[in-house]
Amino acid sequence: MSARPLSGKDLAAAIRADTAERAAELTAAGRPPKLAVVTATADESSAWYVRSIVNAASRAGIACEVVDLGPEASAATIQRSLESLSADDHVSGIILQTPLPGGAKLEDLASAIIPAKDVDGANPLSLGRLAAGLPAFAPATAEAVVRILEHHGVELAGRHAVVVGRSTVVGKPAAHLLLDRNATVTVCHSRTADLAAVASAGDIVVAAVGRAGLITAEHVKPGAVVVDVGTNPTEDGGLVGDVDSAAAERAGALTPVPGGVGPVTTALLLQHTVRAARR
Repeated sequence: MSARPLSGKDLAAAIRADTAERAAELTAAGRPPKLAVVTATADESSAWYVRSIVNAASRAGIACEVVDLGPEASAATIQRSLESLSADDHVSGIILQTPLPGGAKLEDLASAIIPAKDVDGANPLSLGRLAAGLPAFAPATAEAVVRILEHHGVELAGRHAVVVGRSTVVGKPAAHLLLDRNATVTVCHSRTADLAAVASAGDIVVAAVGRAGLITAEHVKPGAVVVDVGTNPTEDGGLVGDVDSAAAERAGALTPVPGGVGPVTTALLLQHTVRAARR
């Protein structure tokens, strides 16, 4: 059996088209949406991702300002930048790009982004509202997991979903979003005993650890739906996910890397920015 590919490209294109239309309406009304991306790293993969956001924003008619503070920036400098952008009426949405310099922690600095502009759901207040089922911007990657499943008609209510990874960026918020869709959710992590036994009980497996090949055939129940969130660089400049190729032979459906969760994540960041501008 070869897994059915769950591409994110068509969904991302539909989200981008809707976002561009709404951005044009806001611009015509004199309230153009603007996204600010704060970065403080020399990491090339991060720089590539930021460039992709800038290009996608441009195509959608959304202004995008990259605030590059440099890899030596202090936590205090980053916080002041985030506070300034939060107070700027011309800025609709704010993203704090990772990785961060030594001594700077995302969970501390994200509090400087006001929830109304927290389009990637990084502020603990946003995460708390998400957990409580209240309106909030979810982390875009976590939301992309659920949106791509719904787009491809994967039933979530009553299904057992196993989320491998407990980060506040993907794992935990994805678990909450799946619970909101009435799935039964198990969250696994580095100290889960017998990961293969737990994961292989899932009807849906979300791999969100960032370790190439972590999820093998023994982690996947035959016919299960697998969402691969991993984006691990290879020596030849490519990308591979967290799911080993052998697992694709057991899964019923699988998101590709690249071309799965990634394009939907970027599209959702822009959609969130337009929603923030409209509010």
